[in-house]
Amino acid sequence: MTIYSLYIFDRHCACVYYQDWHRTKYLKPAVEGGILNAVSRAVAPQTVDTSSANNSTFSSPRNTLSSTTGFVVAIGQDPTVPLPDPQKSNALAFDEEAKLVYGVILSLRNMVKKLSSRDEQFTSYRTSAYRLDVYETISGYKFVCLSDPSTDGLRFVLRQIYSGPFVNFVVRNPLVPMDSREQGIDNDYFRTSVDRLVRGLSVFA
Repeated sequence: MTIYSLYIFDRHCACVYYQDWHRTKYLKPAVEGGILNAVSRAVAPQTVDTSSANNSTFSSPRNTLSSTTGFVVAIGQDPTVPLPDPQKSNALAFDEEAKLVYGVILSLRNMVKKLSSRDEQFTSYRTSAYRLDVYETISGYKFVCLSDPSTDGLRFVLRQIYSGPFVNFVVRNPLVPMDSREQGIDNDYFRTSVDRLVRGLSVFA
């Protein structure tokens, strides 16, 4: 049993926080403008540094004699460009993944409301590959956890994250802009506190 990742969505359907622990599938950083700022450094859009390419001693990838190192480069081969990794090339960008996660929650929640004869709530579902638990606050924030399918319900953990680190380091922190639609809620104190709480669980392995 283990815990894979944690998402936090605000009431505007935007992902404002992300953290993972035992993720096995490569995740591409989000595209520019795809997510809010300060969601997670691990999935933030990456800028390409072209300065090293401009300072290269090779005037052209097809020029095999302009190198001052004495090495001969094959025609049409640029030694500065690594071969593509099939796993990374087929990976999903984080902003697309976040939209899928929220879309699944919204769809299943609406389905439960339409099919149930009483006021029931969607709290979790399980597949052969993972389990998803969701905890929604009165203010509309949704805490979503992906874990091993053999793990028991983790809504109590999401409730602890909300009532503990979230309230202490986000709600009560005047420097964290909540509901801004432009900024996430990531800060070092909150991330460290969540990490310590999750790693201290008996299901974390």
